[in-house]
Amino acid sequence: MLKRRFTRRFFICMYMAMSGQLILALQEASVALSGKPIFEELTLNIHEGSRIALVGRNGAGKTTLMRMITGEKELDEGERWTFQGLSVGYMQQDVVPKDGQSVFDFTFGGLNKESKDEQQDYKVDMILTPLGLDPHAMMTALSGGQLRRACLARALVEEPDLLLLDEPTNHLDLEGIEWLEGFLQGYSGTMLCVSHDKTFLSNITDRIFWIDRGAVRVCSRGFKYFDEWSTDLLEQEERELKNRAKLVAQEVEWASRGVKARRKRNVRRLELMKEARDKLKADQSSFRKIMARLDVPEIETDTTSKICAEFYNVHKKFEEKTILEGFNIRITRGDRIGILGKNGSGKTTFLKLLVGELTPDQGRVKRQKNVRVSYFDQKRADLNPEDTLKKTLCPNGGDYINVLGKQRHVCGYLKDFLFDPARVDDKVAHLSGGQKNRLMLAKVLADPGEFLILDEPTNDLDMDTLDMLEEILVNYTGTLFVVSHDRDFLDQVVTKTLAFEGEGKVEGYIGGYSDYIEARKAEAQKAEKKEKAAQKPNKAEVKSEAQPVAKPQPTKKLSYKLQYELDQLPEKIAGFEEEIETLNKKLADADFYNKDPEGFMNATKDLDTAKRRLERAETRWLELEEMKA
Repeated sequence: MLKRRFTRRFFICMYMAMSGQLILALQEASVALSGKPIFEELTLNIHEGSRIALVGRNGAGKTTLMRMITGEKELDEGERWTFQGLSVGYMQQDVVPKDGQSVFDFTFGGLNKESKDEQQDYKVDMILTPLGLDPHAMMTALSGGQLRRACLARALVEEPDLLLLDEPTNHLDLEGIEWLEGFLQGYSGTMLCVSHDKTFLSNITDRIFWIDRGAVRVCSRGFKYFDEWSTDLLEQEERELKNRAKLVAQEVEWASRGVKARRKRNVRRLELMKEARDKLKADQSSFRKIMARLDVPEIETDTTSKICAEFYNVHKKFEEKTILEGFNIRITRGDRIGILGKNGSGKTTFLKLLVGELTPDQGRVKRQKNVRVSYFDQKRADLNPEDTLKKTLCPNGGDYINVLGKQRHVCGYLKDFLFDPARVDDKVAHLSGGQKNRLMLAKVLADPGEFLILDEPTNDLDMDTLDMLEEILVNYTGTLFVVSHDRDFLDQVVTKTLAFEGEGKVEGYIGGYSDYIEARKAEAQKAEKKEKAAQKPNKAEVKSEAQPVAKPQPTKKLSYKLQYELDQLPEKIAGFEEEIETLNKKLADADFYNKDPEGFMNATKDLDTAKRRLERAETRWLELEEMKA
C-alpha cells in the first residue's frame, strides 16, 4: 500500500515536471546524522522561477537540506527527482586554495566547458569587480572573507538552473549587498537562499521554506511576510494544543472515576488516552521550545559623566590612503551609533583610534578615564582555539560566570546563546563560524561595561541569535557603536549613523539605515534643485537701478541632520514624560509592593531609566536651540 501510494505521488511529480512547473522534488525523504533523525518522510517541491528564502533555527537542518537538494547528501529513504538536464549550483562555504591559482582562474572554472572562451572573460570581470576582488590576486593570499566572496563569484558565474546560496552577504559591504540584490532580481533561474539579512531576503524572495521541528512549512509569499505568517501558524498551533489538552483532561477524568479496566472495550480506550497524553506532553514541550525567548535584563551603566570621547581635527593615513581628514565628533553617554561604509573605507581604523589601539597623525582623541570598553572583534582575536567553551567564559576556573552582576552557571548561560550544555568541554577550534561568533558575543555581553563596540557582529549568525542580540542591545543603556552591513539590524538598534564614504570623508545622520537613505535622497534632490536654479538667469541682475534688490539678512541655520534631530526631540520628550507619569501613578498605589514585589522593583528601575532618558533629551534640545539662536 505504502509503495503504491509513493509510486502514485512520484508519477504525479513527473507529470508536473513535464508541464514545466516542477524542476526538483524530494519524496518521502528521510535523513539521519549520527543516528539522530533530521528529516523523516519529507516531501518538498521546487518550481521553476521560484525565489525561495530557506529559514530555520540554528541546527534545524538548513545546510543538510541544501545538500539533499544538490544530491551531495544521500537519502536514507525516499527519492530525489530532478528535471532532465537540470543544473544545480551551490555556493561553497569552504574551499582549499590551490597554489598558483588566481581569483580569475578559480572563478572562470565555474563556467561549463561550452562557455569557456575568451568572450566570457567580461562575464567574470563583471562579477568580480563589484565584489571587490582582484582577478589577478592569488587564491592562497586571500583572507577568509575574500575566499567567501570568491566562492560567491564562482556560483554566480555558473548561472545554473537552480542556484543555492548559503549566507551570501557575509563579508560584503552595503554597496556589494545592494549590487547582489540587483543581480539576483534579474537572475533568470530558480534560487534558494539562506541568509540572516532580513532586508536582503525581503528584497529578493517570493516564497518561504521554513524548517520547523523536522518539517518544512511552505509560504507562497516572500520573506517580508514571514513574521506575520509564522505568528499566525504558531497561534493556530497554540489553540490546537489547548483544545487537545481539554480532550485529554476529559479522558483522564473518565479514567480516574474507577472504570474497570477488565472490560475489553475500556482497555483500548485507556491505552489511547495514555498515548494521547504522552503525545500532548511532547508536543507542548516542543512548542514551548520554539516559543522560548531570552529574558533580557536592562544593562546598567555608569551615568556620572556625559561626554565619553571627542575627536579634535583628527587626520589619519595609511601609506597614501586617507582614512580621516580633519575629523571632529563628540560622543556622549547613551549614544547608539551605527557605522556604514565600503570595505577599507576606515571603519575599523576609526574604532581602533577610539579605543586607543592607534594614534592619529594629527589632532587628538580625548577619552573619558576609567571607562570600561568591551570590543567585539570580527576576527575573533580574543578566542583561543585550544580553550574549551567553559574556559573561554570562566578563564579563572569554576563553573560560574558573572553576568551583569549576577552569578550564572556556565551551562545555563551557554544555553541562552543556543549552545547545547553538553558541549561545554568542546574546544573552540571545533566550532563553526556562527558558533564562534555566538561564543564571542556571550563573552562580551556578560559584562559589557559603559562602552560597547561591535565590529560586524552579525556575520554567520542565524536569525534566532540575531533577534536575541537585538533584544539585548535595545536594553543596553551605555554607549554603543555597531559596524554592520545588516540594514534591518541597524534600524533596530541605532539612533545615529556615521557614513564612511572614502578619501577621509565621513558624514553623520540621525537615525538608522533607512533614515540615512532618506536623508541621502533629500540631499540629492536639494542638490539637483540647486543645480537647476544655477542654470536659470539671475532676475536680480536685469532689474533697474531704481529698483534695487534688498539683500536678505543672514540667518543662522542648523544642518539638515541637526534640524531633523531637533524636530524629533519634542515628541521623544513628551513620550518620556508620559512614561514617567504612568509609572508614578503605578508606584503611588500603596498595595503595589505587597501585591507584586518584583513588579514594584521593575517599575522603580523603569522610572529611573525614563528620568535619565528625559534628562538627556532635554539637555540635547537645549544644546540644539542654542546652536540655532
